[in-house]
Amino acid sequence: METIINLDKLVKNYYIGSITVEALRSVDIEIKTNEYVAIMGPSGSGKSTLMNLVGCLDTPTSGSYVLNGTDVSKMDDNRLAEIRNREIGFIFQTFNLLPRYTALENVTLPLVYAGFNKTDRVTRAKHVLGEVGLSDRMDHKPNELSGGQRQRVAVARALVNNPSIILADEPTGNLDSKTSIDIMKLFGVIHSMGNTIILVTHEESIARYAHRIIRLLDGKIDKIEINKNPDK
Repeated sequence: METIINLDKLVKNYYIGSITVEALRSVDIEIKTNEYVAIMGPSGSGKSTLMNLVGCLDTPTSGSYVLNGTDVSKMDDNRLAEIRNREIGFIFQTFNLLPRYTALENVTLPLVYAGFNKTDRVTRAKHVLGEVGLSDRMDHKPNELSGGQRQRVAVARALVNNPSIILADEPTGNLDSKTSIDIMKLFGVIHSMGNTIILVTHEESIARYAHRIIRLLDGKIDKIEINKNPDK
């Protein structure tokens, strides 16, 4: 398999007055195409900082980050935005759907930024909403959907651009246990279709769906576990 993400000696510091906070300290991670990886760690371990860097929402203090063959570690905000929209599909704990837009309109948004015409946007969005089981709910607004349905809309929005990786931040954090299992089964389907998934979670039960678990502690990799029998 090809390497899709390569982090080499990644460092991220934050400066508060004269105080330097070392959020990430020389992190090395390699992720292959179609891997399913969970990133775990206690509060303050650096997992949110790592997610922001991997998601091209921030740049490192030092070190390199090569995403799908492109070094993104020193890009400006405009170039990072282009890379994000093309390469990364985001799924958040809070869904981040626009309340006045229908499910279909929410899912078409990334395609607007990517320059697709309206007909192609609607066709593609309807297709991915069908893939996540929401063909009959695409004209509903978020407040007319259950939590699980809203997260499925968010998953469809993440998939609509055919991104290189799906980056999910606590994707079941606002869901009950049964709905969480349903969403994680959907992630399994997405992974089986060839997608690379990176899951940031503090829940052991959710991390068990991933094939590899990277544990952070104090801004460094504490250990990496191979999950030979992931949940499905």
